[in-house]
Amino acid sequence: MNKKLKIAVIGGGSSYTPELIEGIILNHAQLPVTEIWLVDIQAGQHKLDIVGNLAKRMVEKSGLPIAVHLTINRREALEGATFVSTQMRVGLLEARIWDETIPLKYGVIGQETTGPGGMMKAMRTIPVLLDICKDMEELCPDAWMLNFTNPAGMVTEAINKYSKIKTIGLCNAPTGVYKWLSELFEVPTERIYAEFVGLNHLHWVTKVSVDGESKLEKLFDLREGYSAKNVPQSAWNADFIHGLGAIPSYYLKYYYLTQEMLKDQLESSAKEGTRAEVVKRLEDELFELYQDPNLAEKPKQLEKRGGTYYSEAAVNLMKSLYNDTRDIQTLNVANGNIIDFLPSDACIEVNCVVTKQGPIPLPVSHIPASVKGLMHAVKTYEQLAIEAAVHGDRSLALQALGHHPLIPSVNVADRMLKELLEQNKAFLPQFFKA
Repeated sequence: MNKKLKIAVIGGGSSYTPELIEGIILNHAQLPVTEIWLVDIQAGQHKLDIVGNLAKRMVEKSGLPIAVHLTINRREALEGATFVSTQMRVGLLEARIWDETIPLKYGVIGQETTGPGGMMKAMRTIPVLLDICKDMEELCPDAWMLNFTNPAGMVTEAINKYSKIKTIGLCNAPTGVYKWLSELFEVPTERIYAEFVGLNHLHWVTKVSVDGESKLEKLFDLREGYSAKNVPQSAWNADFIHGLGAIPSYYLKYYYLTQEMLKDQLESSAKEGTRAEVVKRLEDELFELYQDPNLAEKPKQLEKRGGTYYSEAAVNLMKSLYNDTRDIQTLNVANGNIIDFLPSDACIEVNCVVTKQGPIPLPVSHIPASVKGLMHAVKTYEQLAIEAAVHGDRSLALQALGHHPLIPSVNVADRMLKELLEQNKAFLPQFFKA
């Protein structure tokens, strides 16, 4: 690895950045970062300045020899980078509001990474990240891109297919599962092993053991299970979970409890606004806090965001790649032949051994027969949507939506797609070529 350990953060003006800075500070002995470059766009300059100054105060308080740079010139940030972490949101929270509200008009789940909202986020994001990858191919060809940008699985797959950059997708959800299990069984996470299988935001936990002793059966009667702040609560059906023989990701409530989740979204939207509107209010509060010149640490209020444990996942991955630790982490990587009914180039979310050459996905011991159809259907949608995003192909976009399990009708998909594309026109030039 480089003696000069440089990290470029794409979307550095994000409210999540203090978490990442905290993680880098706490792990500096194992990850001796010398430079952090926080990158944003012109429209994000104000937030970049606020977050960047907080980052500088945090580093100064730590006393560590880390230089923090703020820039809207991503090329200077990328040059010679060791790691490039992405946490960007093309269209900002305003576009997320569209992703969450427009589908609801058509009686469809409105969510930023699942269903039509997730597809639009991918459409806006993939071309921009592929442009960043071109810069990386020139300026830091050996760097790892650690992609936290949602929908993480689709974005990572697109980068794997259409660039030469080394990329790994990661999500905070598996880290959250380990935290939940640690609290539940009152043991440190090091004594727990959980096997994940599936796609990003569509995974199942098929094995849980503590000190080698299986604990999976004990979890089947927990009707709430692990959830997150950005996914509404709705109790699982215990008989269904017993029959499934696995613990579903909380995002799977959108598929297994569609009517209940849609009803909850409609009620929440009418009462307090969509999740994006709630997050916008929370972010406004956070940025007010961040401006306090006496604040030199991550504020507790940041944990109200859906991305809790983000820095832990990101920094642990950097640390493992840098030190060749060969520990096991749950990551988004190319399938190869791990899940035999999915294409080899499909991005999957599974346990991996992390080496300095990159993650090695572990074979999965068990995939419930009942989940294979859903996993295949969502992957079909994802691969169609990726091609639509790259090529600006409306026909492929309609095929993607038409084959998504949450879409009730192709005609509904067609009308909804037209409105979504038009609303996102400023961010989707590939679909509006002269």
